[in-house]
Amino acid sequence: MGEQQHVKFPQEVVDEYAALGVDLPALFSAGHLGTRMGVQISEASADRVVGTMPVEGNTQPYGLLHGGASAVLAETLGSIGSMLHGGSSKIAVGVDLNCTHHRGVRSGLVTGVATPVHRGRSTATYEIVITDEKGKRVCTARLTCLLRDVRPGDEEFIRAAS
Repeated sequence: MGEQQHVKFPQEVVDEYAALGVDLPALFSAGHLGTRMGVQISEASADRVVGTMPVEGNTQPYGLLHGGASAVLAETLGSIGSMLHGGSSKIAVGVDLNCTHHRGVRSGLVTGVATPVHRGRSTATYEIVITDEKGKRVCTARLTCLLRDVRPGDEEFIRAAS
């Protein structure tokens, strides 16, 4: 997903995943889609996830940031927060994503910040605010993830993803 070495994770979380043989920065990325879209995660904890995405290459025919690109950034950030909340015994699966697009952006970098609205045993909901380089709100999103238990065989997939 790009240069993930600069992501700030809480040390206890890094240690928890390292004990399982999992490369945490690689696991908590946007994957192949995020790579193509230029998503970069700069900070990640269950309390706050921050990431950026370039507008260039992620536009619709009118030259504006594509709403789907904002949705990808929002779901990526909210999913990372949900996974960190759930811990290594849970897998976060997005079940509801709502995005309200407030203004168009034609260039530069957008920044998303995900913060928790609800963190339970079986679900986690995050609000994601995406702003342009001037700090103006571009999109407000809400993501709810189901937190399901890791099942036999999931560990192999998780290790392969990292």
